[in-house]
Amino acid sequence: MRKFDTKVQHIKYKVLREVARLAWEDKLLENLMDIPQKLVPGNEPTMRCCVYKERAILGERVKIAMGGDKNNPNVIEVINIACDECPVGGYEVTNACRGCLAHRCEDACKFGAISFDHNHVAHIDKSKCKECGACAKVCPYTAIISRKRPCQNACKVKAITMNEEQCAFINNDKCIQCGACVYQCPFGAITDKSYILNAIDILKNSKTENYKTFAIVAPSIASQFSYAKLEQVITGLQKLGFSAVVEAALGADIVALSEAKELSEKGLLTSSCCPAFVKHVKTAFPALEKHVSHNLSPMATLAKHIKENNQGAKVVFIGPCTAKKAEAQLDSVKPFVDVVLTFEELQALFDSRDIDLSTLEETTLNDASYFGRIFARTGGLSQATKQALKEQNIDFEIKPIVCDGIEACRLALLKLSKGVLEGNFIEGMACVGGCIGGAGCLTHGEKNKAGVDKYGAQAKNNTIQDAISNLDNM
Repeated sequence: MRKFDTKVQHIKYKVLREVARLAWEDKLLENLMDIPQKLVPGNEPTMRCCVYKERAILGERVKIAMGGDKNNPNVIEVINIACDECPVGGYEVTNACRGCLAHRCEDACKFGAISFDHNHVAHIDKSKCKECGACAKVCPYTAIISRKRPCQNACKVKAITMNEEQCAFINNDKCIQCGACVYQCPFGAITDKSYILNAIDILKNSKTENYKTFAIVAPSIASQFSYAKLEQVITGLQKLGFSAVVEAALGADIVALSEAKELSEKGLLTSSCCPAFVKHVKTAFPALEKHVSHNLSPMATLAKHIKENNQGAKVVFIGPCTAKKAEAQLDSVKPFVDVVLTFEELQALFDSRDIDLSTLEETTLNDASYFGRIFARTGGLSQATKQALKEQNIDFEIKPIVCDGIEACRLALLKLSKGVLEGNFIEGMACVGGCIGGAGCLTHGEKNKAGVDKYGAQAKNNTIQDAISNLDNM
């Protein structure tokens, strides 16, 4: 039964599962050094040059599963010892070079980085090359290519460079913590910190300290755990010890109504639901921060309502997003959200308790509307805001700019900064596809969009305002 897209995810999951299993049994501290040996027994390496390196890397993964480097504020970390298999990268001359007479590459290079051997084949001096790409553009044989590392290709905000040891280095001032590099790194050398131990503590202590525990699940959960029904996943959460399971989509319903009013009052707005998008606005386009919606995200909005109506309650958000882990640490959100887990971590939690979802009875969620549920995919937020304007009889024509991925977001923000944006509402989604493309998903693909749309269509509440009435029950 395949639960993940890649083997890298599976390795990460196995570490999380073992850490969680020991934590449930209160045996983690005395046994954590044994986890690498348990996962890589014997003397034969399975992935690296030797078992000792494999175990050393697993030891670093254990640290990150326990919260990672406390001195690094970023929720994304690099495991340096695991980051050594990628080529240095940059522009290279391939064997397609014919040693032509024109030497256009040499003429185009302003830094003297191009030279030729006795066969007239071009070579690039890395110490002089500025990675401008001028030589590649003029080569008639396209013999000069740029070899970027997967993490650099994945990072569209250019937050990743290489340090002196040629390991990936993340610029925290540029990083939006979207996790694109986490999912794309073929060796799992870049990963997100886990707060799975905090979640376990909350669940364990709830029995002795007598408080309610709420699991807020992102609507993209409908596209995950394909080996079981969504209703069985909800039951599984209850078996983990959660007092109640609620839809983040209900928070999206609240946000849609409020955001529609704000848009009509201001005339121009960018969404605030995606924390990675909001971080990009603040870091790359600080002058545009005034246009970001003042609404909290659906996660924080719903968590705030829960905390205000349930004294002493604890809230765990479960979704596809690594950036949500950073959002939960913001002063404006920290009082309401105690822990953020990804779907990868939830799978590890289930298996650490030997919960077989496929055998469980079904528990249905009927909290949110169709419009709240489709927030999970690109375009859903704009549809919901349009519906919210209609339901509130607000005479305002929304002209959405739907941004699918951070590159599209950047283009829209650039147009807004230049005063040439043709719309009045920017729906910013840092991940391609929206939340269903988040780095913390078990699987990624077109079927995930279909899963969310199907889930939305099953909503019992026909309108956003119908869904909001469910808040009285929390």
